[in-house]
Parts: sequence; C-alpha cells; structure tokens
Amino acid sequence: MANLLMIESWLQSTGLMLPPLLHDAGHRYVLVTRDPGLYRLPDGAPHPVLALAAEVVVAETNDDAALLAAAREVAGREHAAGRPVDGVLTTCDYYLPAVAHVAEGLGLPGAPADVLRTATRKHLVRHALAAGGVPDVPFAVASTWDQARKEAASLGYPLVVKPVDMNSGTGVAKVADEAGLAVAFAAATGPERNTRDQPLERLALLERVLDGPEYSVESVTRDGVTRVLGITAKSVAEPGVEAGTGFVESGHLFPAPLAPDERDAIERHVVAVLAAVGLTHGISHTEVRLTAAGPRLIELNPRQGGGYVFELVRLVTGYNPLQVLVDLSLGREPVPGPSAATSAAVAFLLAPADGVVREVRGAERLADDDRVVGHETPSPGREVRPGDNNERIGHVLVADPTGHAAKGWADALVAGLDVRVDAAVLAR
Repeated sequence: MANLLMIESWLQSTGLMLPPLLHDAGHRYVLVTRDPGLYRLPDGAPHPVLALAAEVVVAETNDDAALLAAAREVAGREHAAGRPVDGVLTTCDYYLPAVAHVAEGLGLPGAPADVLRTATRKHLVRHALAAGGVPDVPFAVASTWDQARKEAASLGYPLVVKPVDMNSGTGVAKVADEAGLAVAFAAATGPERNTRDQPLERLALLERVLDGPEYSVESVTRDGVTRVLGITAKSVAEPGVEAGTGFVESGHLFPAPLAPDERDAIERHVVAVLAAVGLTHGISHTEVRLTAAGPRLIELNPRQGGGYVFELVRLVTGYNPLQVLVDLSLGREPVPGPSAATSAAVAFLLAPADGVVREVRGAERLADDDRVVGHETPSPGREVRPGDNNERIGHVLVADPTGHAAKGWADALVAGLDVRVDAAVLAR
C-alpha cells in the first residue's frame, strides 16, 4: 500500500476515476486543496476525490511556498504515524508544476519543476522546439493588440490563436482576418485568472494553420527514456474561420489506423518534442497533425490524455494511463494489465444550440447494448451551449473485442441520440 499526496484534481473524467482506482488498489491519499467546496457532484454529493481521501488538508495550493510548507507538515505527520509519503500527483493540468515543485522539495519521484513550467506554457514549448531544432509550425507571441496585428500580417491568415497557459483547447480559435483576430486576441488575453483562480500571463500565441489529420500520442518517460503506448486518431469539429470559435474534439479512436511509416514518423517526432522540452519523467499526451511536410506539434500535455483517451488505451493495450500516473509518482516501472479489445472509441455528444435540455431521445437503448462500455447523456434542465471541449454534454464509449468497428459503432450510437433543446429558456 502506498501513501500519496494529491494536490487538487479535475472534477470530471480522470478526476472521477483516479480516486476509486487508488482506493481499490489499497492506496491511501491526503488531498491538499485550497477549496474543498469545489469538489461536489452536480447533485450536491461529495466528489470521489473528497469522499475517498484519508484526510483533506486546506492550504493555498496557488502559492508554491505555502504549498510546500503544507506538504512538508503533512509529510512529517504521516512519517511520525508510520506512513511515510511515497509520492505526489494530480490529475489537474494547472497544478502539474506545483506537484513537481513539491516532489522536488520532498525528494520524491517527479519531473524537474522548471521543465513542467515550460511544458505547461504553449509559447515556451514552441521556443524549446526552435532551440532544439525540431521542425515546428511558424508562430509568434503577442502581448498587445498592435503586436498581434503586426505578427499576424507577417505570418499570414488564416491563423490559430491560443492563450498560452489555459488547459487543453480552452480559448483556441481559428481566424480568417483582422476582425476575427481582434475577437480571438481579446478572448485569449482578457481573462486575468483561470478557473482555479491562478493568474494568467495574458499572452496570445499565433500559429499558422496546420493541415492534415490529428492524432494524440500517449507516452511514458522514465529515466529520460520515452516509450510510446499508442496513437489515438482524433475527430475534430473545426469551425469555419469566419466563426472565430473553438476546435471541439468530437471523438477518439484507438489505435489510430496508420501506415507503419506514418506511425514511425509520428512517434519519432513526439520523442524529439519531449527531449527538446527536457521531460525526463512522466506520462504525456502529445497532440500532432500529420501534414504534407511531416508531423507537427499542436500542443504538448505533460499528463495522461483526457476525454476518455486513457480508457481507450487501457482497453486495447492493458496499460491504464491512470495506473501509469500512480506508478511513475512512486518511481515504479509501469506494467500492463490484461487487454479487452482490439479497438475502442468514444464519440461525444455536442450541444445543437444554446439552450436548456428538454429531453434526450434514444438514450435508453445504450444500457442494453453490449458494445457500450460507458455512456453519459445530459439530464433535462441542464444548460448547454456549443463551445470548446469543456462544453461537451455527453459521450458513448464502445469497444470491439476482435475487430476495428469501434469508431463506426460509437458514431452511429451518438447519431441516434436526439437532444431536444429549448433555446428560449436560456435566453431569458
């Protein structure tokens, strides 16, 4: 049995699944959080990360010095009780550098804190690739509107605009011209704090648009050696450039149907990206597009894949990325469990319009379908709106034990769901 510190958590997806995994494995964890009240389910019940914690310690997790002091105090108490702290982890992107800082301070396994600070800042990753000679997309960073206009004119439209320090695809927009750039720049640099009340740098990353299919690569790096667990094909609902709205991942398929030379090129590129950033320890979820010039980075995430990618990988390879996260936090070599499928896929349910859900037709068929591993649909009364990945309203996850039909099954099952939305209610 291991004794762990968990510093904050996501509320959904990995945040829901890691606590029971730890509990079922006989591990114990102390949750360190600045706000226990955040961890509630939609029905008001305690979130699993709160309910399954051996202890909840309230500390200012947004201040490295205060957090490390609290972690040392907890570690001292645990050691005195005969339960030394064995590792520190989180499922929340925003606290990855903090976890690395605490691990360094306590002498526990982890990546260097300065590397995690780079890896969680999109513009710093681009600079690291440039310094390391890794082929990359043309980009620029802008802190003012005048700078953004000049850089955009130099790069040429269309462009992708991103905040440099928001998680995943939050705030990412594709723009066709200066008018669209103005909207996207304001959205990227306007917010002063993220959803965890951490200050934002308020910088916009401008990138040339990459053409080609999108993939994500799930990797494990230990002692500086990277092993690729597999590649996921990603379906992305891209807006028209005139819309100036975000990219939404509408589905994932694992393993990706790639030719051997394509797979090799993607894997080599991701290994080079991780080396350029300096990541020597940890699990990573790296998103790329396979362009005519070869693989190019979309973004690096130094954590397990969200959006149920971790579950697809587990079903097919036997490697549970959440278990890998735990193993790496303990300094252990991850090992696979049994696999259950040849292919697995998830399709997401997206809101058809702004409004309030009146009903979802067709959902009753999912519970009795043997192909379905898991599913979620929105309850009546829920407010929904099209947007980025944070606004997806449900999913259907399927596994094909012997073939490669998973994606077709998942897409068909989601297409069979009819979400009825009352737009007038939300407008009032």
